[in-house]
Amino acid sequence: MKESRYFYVPDAAHQTELPPDEAMHAMRVLRLKGGDEMYLMDGTGCYYRAQVTIAATHHCYYEIREQMAQERQWQGRIHLAIAPTKMLDRIEWMLEKATEIGVDEVSFVNCKFSERRILKTVRLEKIVVSAMKQSHKAWKPVVNEMIPYRRFLEESQKGHKFIAHCYDEIPRADFFDELRAIYKLSEPQDVTVLVGPEGDFSIDEVRLAIEAGYQPVHLGESRLRTETAGLTAVMMMQLARK
Repeated sequence: MKESRYFYVPDAAHQTELPPDEAMHAMRVLRLKGGDEMYLMDGTGCYYRAQVTIAATHHCYYEIREQMAQERQWQGRIHLAIAPTKMLDRIEWMLEKATEIGVDEVSFVNCKFSERRILKTVRLEKIVVSAMKQSHKAWKPVVNEMIPYRRFLEESQKGHKFIAHCYDEIPRADFFDELRAIYKLSEPQDVTVLVGPEGDFSIDEVRLAIEAGYQPVHLGESRLRTETAGLTAVMMMQLARK
């Protein structure tokens, strides 16, 4: 059975041509030709069955044959805010896997002990799109630019807010237990969790988050690397909904 080809086309219903990157893949790698069938994803909850109408060297035009609205796989938003690692490939790996597992939004924060102060999201967006297509996610996760930690706390986050840290002197609840309790509520629940850099948040940053309404939690008994902690938190937010 031939595998379906998926392409990311924002506002696909009102376009007639694949974006340049997608067109290049369709033409040079998959070698699509006129009459071939493909599926488009608009990143906002809809698939489209389409047919190639014109296949040129750098362009791929299409005609939509069927619009297929998708049902969300989970209710409520999953938002991970994390301090990026010094080695960018580790945060790229985490973002790819988090997209496959299921996340709605990822924010990057600049903390006191952060090892990376600058982050360009262009490549990260491409990684998210690739993972979205591979895992057939109908909604593309939002990837936010890196901002200062205090600014992130000042911006209003909806729903339940948590900060995962490792300080024994500040009591912490079990994140998974807290999630299971709130997901029992009848209405869809939005959840934001903060994960710090390799050296953890400073203790003052933890206290600032608590003052801003964040509940301190831990992710289990093991001490985790930043990218592992971020992925673990996303997995917990998905598993607790079952």
